[in-house]
This record gives sequence, C-alpha cells and structure tokens, in this order.
Amino acid sequence: MTADSPSPGPDPGPGTIPPRLFASFCDDAAVFPPGDMPLAAAVPAHVGHRSAAHAPLVGPLVLPGARLAELAELTAGRPADHVEIAVTVPSPDEAATALASAGAVPGARLRVLEVAVPDGMPAAEVVPRLSAALRPLTTGDPAGVTVYVEVPRDERRAELIGRLADSPCLAKFRTGGTRADLYPDERELAHAVLLAVRAKVAFKATAGLHHAVRNTDPRTRFEQHGHLNLLAATGAALDGATEEETAAVLAERDAPAVAALVAALSPEVREAFRSFGTCSIAEPVTELAALGLLAPDLTKDLL
Repeated sequence: MTADSPSPGPDPGPGTIPPRLFASFCDDAAVFPPGDMPLAAAVPAHVGHRSAAHAPLVGPLVLPGARLAELAELTAGRPADHVEIAVTVPSPDEAATALASAGAVPGARLRVLEVAVPDGMPAAEVVPRLSAALRPLTTGDPAGVTVYVEVPRDERRAELIGRLADSPCLAKFRTGGTRADLYPDERELAHAVLLAVRAKVAFKATAGLHHAVRNTDPRTRFEQHGHLNLLAATGAALDGATEEETAAVLAERDAPAVAALVAALSPEVREAFRSFGTCSIAEPVTELAALGLLAPDLTKDLL
C-alpha cells in the first residue's frame, strides 16, 4: 500500500495545468450513477481523456471489483498500461480477491483500491482485517497501490480515522448519492474534513460532487457540495479554521468567491485532498475553465 501524493506535473505556462493543484484531481467514475456509462464505452472514453489536452487532470477509471472480468474482455491484447484503474470493494475481506483479479486483467494497471466498511464492522477491526486480506499476496506494499477506506457516516467515524492515521491507508468520504439522505450537510462534512486534517490522514471524496460550487440540483432538489468548495474548505482546515468556518466555506454558493479562495490555495492542499470521483470528466474541466482556473484551450478536446 502507498500514500503517494499527486504528481507535480509540468511547470506552469500558457495552457498548462497549475502544478499539483489540479493534477489527477478527477477520478473517472463514468460507470457509476447517475452517469451509468456502459463499460464498453467508458474504457475508450477514458483512454481518450488520458490523451487529451486535459489529461493532467484525469485520474484512474473507477469500477466495481465485480466488473473486472468484463474489463478483462475489453482490454485483452492491449498494452500493459492501456488503462489505469481504481477498484471498489464492499468489504476489507474482499480486498485480496479484487487485488488478485485486477492483477490478472490484461491491458490494465491497478492504481487504487477503495474499500467500503460494512454495517456492524467495528472500527478497530477494519485495518487489521484489510492487512490480513492483503498480506498473503505481497511482502510490503502491493505494487504501488493506494488503498482508501470509506469512512462510515456514524459513530465509528472518529475512531476509524484515528486508526487510519497509524496505517498506510487513506480515507474516502461519501459526499452524495441517489437519495437526499446520502448527502452529508456542510457541518457534518466539515467535521469529517477536520478529523482527517488533524489526524494527518489524506482523503478522497466520491458521489454527488457534480459541480464546482455548492448548488441545489434543479431536478432532484438535492443540496450538492461543490468540489471546489471542498478543496477550499480543506485549505481552510489546514490553516486552522474552526468547524463553523470550514462549514461556511462548504456552504458558499458564490462561484467567483469560491474560485478566488481556490486560486489563493497552496498546492500543498492536494497532499490532504487527493481527488474526487466524477461521472463526467467534461463537466469539472469545463467549469474550472469557465471560472478562470484553467486555460480555455484545455477544453478543446471535450465533446
């Protein structure tokens, strides 16, 4: 397991990504709701993103472990690094199977393993069970794979983050979903971010971050967090903000104000907030460019 931070990328210049601030920021979760792109379409689309002008923003293709066999059929005969993947599993006990299955997929390289924590599993058992599941497959770290543990939104959260601090694993926060109750409010998310920052546990976020800035979805009426709000809130937490101050950044709906906060961030903020899953790579790239945070020519390959 490894906790490598995003690669720095090229030096800044006309038409380039600001180094580290947005490098590998957007994990390609096209096969998950609400996108639900067929894997047969998602793989070539992902490969296209990784060769486009906006490629420095793009992280791995995320898919459930149960779909690795389907991926193997699609990548057969391809070069070994044809597609970089992140695999999700529903329990630490299934980590070993997923790791072995991913290693057998031709044309794919496993970069990330994302592990959920089942209801009822004590926080104290998560890291030991995950370590036991992975131990038979490797001595040391599994070939540069970064392992994220999805932190439950219940009384186990604080203890689990504390235990992750003493392990190579990172945290994953769920920030939305297909129901309103799957969205933590700004106070809850601020508390989670502060727990991670204070414990020095890096994290990624998944689900519901469909836009750069906090918004109300016009169709579902769900209150949705903005991925730039989360980035700015992480920066505030690193600077010693209180929970109330961090929540206020998450709640900010003025796009130019949020963009200004992000523009003032040190790239070191990405050491804490590593990436977020998006079912559309085009949307964050387009919105970041519209807010003046990316050069417009980085959108030229978007459909």
